[in-house]
Amino acid sequence: MRRTSITYRCLLPVFTGCLLSSCIEPFEVTFRDFESALVIDATLTNELKQQKILISRTYRFEDEGAAGVSGATVQVVSEDGSRYDFTETDSGTYVSSEVFAAQTNVGYTLLVGTKDGQEYTSDIARTSGTSKIDSLYAQRVSNDFGEEGMGMFLNASNLDSDTNFYRYEYEETYKIIAPEWNPVELDVDEEIDPPGIFFTTRSLGERVCYGSNSSNKIILASTENLNEGRISNFMVHFVDRNNYILSHRYSILVRQYSQSTRAHDFYETLNNFSNSESLFSETQPGFLEGNISPIGNQDEKVLGYFNVVNVDEKRIFFNYEDFFPGERLPPYVDPCREGAPGIGLIDLVRWDLVKYVRDNEGEFPGAGPYVTVPEVCGDCTVLGSSEIPEFWID
Repeated sequence: MRRTSITYRCLLPVFTGCLLSSCIEPFEVTFRDFESALVIDATLTNELKQQKILISRTYRFEDEGAAGVSGATVQVVSEDGSRYDFTETDSGTYVSSEVFAAQTNVGYTLLVGTKDGQEYTSDIARTSGTSKIDSLYAQRVSNDFGEEGMGMFLNASNLDSDTNFYRYEYEETYKIIAPEWNPVELDVDEEIDPPGIFFTTRSLGERVCYGSNSSNKIILASTENLNEGRISNFMVHFVDRNNYILSHRYSILVRQYSQSTRAHDFYETLNNFSNSESLFSETQPGFLEGNISPIGNQDEKVLGYFNVVNVDEKRIFFNYEDFFPGERLPPYVDPCREGAPGIGLIDLVRWDLVKYVRDNEGEFPGAGPYVTVPEVCGDCTVLGSSEIPEFWID
């Protein structure tokens, strides 16, 4: 496996976020020695489903973000002779043409060919033991910074002695209730000259919505140096009590990947690259070694890891009142300041920038005829979907 010099920004969006949030004054940076490299994010699981592989390229620090690589041929070959072709469904996103699950004690190899004729292959990868999440629970806690909120904890155990390393991902879903929703809203009558304002009935679908966030950082755990192969009271995620997503009902799905020592080392190194203080450090590592390499042309650079894992998952729900009974709700995402716009009201309504609350009966002297709030305060679809998730339980 060749070692690739890291002189560019890649793979972890949190890298840039950490850097910029630590700056006192903005500054511009340009990397002169930028080297383009293919980035492959490929994890096969033991779940019977259409597996997914992401392919992109590294990008400069000053660029908007990574662009997906289109037109590639992607195939996974197993030791038992099975071949699985992948089809591009979106730019850089490749999904298996058929459902399949990674089998225990079977090795798999990833083959990628780009439209410029370059080919890449992975080392043989296989699952590394099995484990299960014994319990997932929420608890009111304070984090290391003294911030109070909700911690999501788990206990897990391995089912054989080969499992010591774990990686976690989560998806949180939460109910959103628009605080200033009104069954009546303003609309513009474009058929009269000049256009005028009239009332119309609101959709109930704009009052209650559901938002969702996925984890965007690497979460690792290990039992290598423990007497028992158990993960105990491990905090996967923390949400500050002032975050509006806790206001009503909250759910989190946690997925646990049992992975090999080599995969753990790769993700641990990758995680170190995301620390802002390492950017200008003299001890910053100069390479990131995965298990994917170019075929033939050794000058081609590729970053990434082909991982084959066993997965377990659990989901929990809770209400804000369960842990903060009788206490104030977290502040909404917007302060929802009321106003009564006069000049420009028609444009504000036409562009859906404000929502009607009530008539202005003197609260705002000399202003417009209606009290309004920003759209997000009266229409929850700005923040989420009105469709109830299939898994949701009230």
